[in-house]
Amino acid sequence: MAEIQRLALLGAGTMGGALARGLIKADVLEDGAITLFDVRMEATEALAAELSPNATVASSATEAVRDASVVLIAVKPHTVASILTEIQSVLTPNHLVISIAAGITLEKLQAAAGPGVPVIRVMPNTPSLVGEGATAISPGSSVADDHIALGRMYFSAVGKAIVVEERLLDAVTGLSGSGPAYVYLMIEAMADGGVKAGLPRDTARLLAAQTVFGASKMVLSTTDHPAQLKDRVTTPGGTTIAALAVLENKGFRSAIIEAIDAAVKRSKELS
Repeated sequence: MAEIQRLALLGAGTMGGALARGLIKADVLEDGAITLFDVRMEATEALAAELSPNATVASSATEAVRDASVVLIAVKPHTVASILTEIQSVLTPNHLVISIAAGITLEKLQAAAGPGVPVIRVMPNTPSLVGEGATAISPGSSVADDHIALGRMYFSAVGKAIVVEERLLDAVTGLSGSGPAYVYLMIEAMADGGVKAGLPRDTARLLAAQTVFGASKMVLSTTDHPAQLKDRVTTPGGTTIAALAVLENKGFRSAIIEAIDAAVKRSKELS
């Protein structure tokens, strides 16, 4: 596949905009290499102005796709079929279609895009907005290794990107797709605990958020198991083991596991 020069971004919403900013920041695309289209023209023009000179606005989805090599579908799930139907006449096996629409299977994407068109289904999460996303990529049957490498490069611009089989995307949804909400809840609870102990609200929130951020970075930056990292903080008869005993007694770990399991089951129902 030739070097990618142009990206058609169909959908100028929050996640589409985040990816465009990430690609520009990472110098993945050249100036003017992004063509935007969204039925909300005001939002499209606002994003193009923010991304200038890296982006231009198309008057239709077909126009955006015609000169592009990669087509990123970043619209609401219920509009994916209609927009793919609209652009199907200009899609060829030389295009790469990437969809971030939740619940739209590769089978449905391939049927709408047309035979032989490489299609990739992607599950990102909201920390992509700050360049720290966790994204899973599932390639379709017409996708080559260089397509996968391109998809990983794109989503690595806004965090970490891995490749998984489509059958595992519900598990990804339950873990990393919904996962930020679990962490926000924990940060909120930690901050409340700090306030209960006498800390000002802003101070408690900062300490809680930075602690979670730092602990996550420790896990990502070392080869140590989280249990090993936990043990290094836990001294005999100390404060940490006293706190951990309460968490174990309250079923903290099992609650997290059951929450993820519930999210996975719901994802399968919605799909």
